[in-house]
Amino acid sequence: MSRSSSLRSFLTMPVADQRARYLAVFVAISATCLALSQLGSYLINTQIPLGTSVEISTFVHFTHIRNMGGVFGLAQGRGWLFAVFSVVLITALVIYLLRGTQVRVYEFLCFGFVAGGGLSNVLDRLVYGSVIDFIDVRGIPFWHYIFNTADTFVHVGLWPMLFIGLFWHRD
Repeated sequence: MSRSSSLRSFLTMPVADQRARYLAVFVAISATCLALSQLGSYLINTQIPLGTSVEISTFVHFTHIRNMGGVFGLAQGRGWLFAVFSVVLITALVIYLLRGTQVRVYEFLCFGFVAGGGLSNVLDRLVYGSVIDFIDVRGIPFWHYIFNTADTFVHVGLWPMLFIGLFWHRD
């Protein structure tokens, strides 16, 4: 059996009698992502004045901005709506992991990143009144977005889940 097929078998395996073990892994991933994202928000908030930028490389800058809305800056001033939606979504996700009959290993792993990143953005809204965005990637045509580590963690969870769900786990 090749490494890729054994990885595929492991990730798509139903958890059944090992749910508590994988819930612990989910919580650990979520907590780690939440802590790292909150550390990033704290450091940016305390070290880089709002509206200013620090060049990390010609490609990456840390630019301290506040997002009072949602994804890609949509619905500015309605951040509370995105916070409520995020809490409802993460609650549903946890209920699914607790009660789902065919939950697979990859779902616990991927949802850990999604939940940690999502909770960090909710916590940013509660602590700072907005999401602190700072990762400013430059030099990409038509890309003018600034994001944060929480957003990155959400993508780290969603893209593998999408790939595995579409190509490895179709039942």
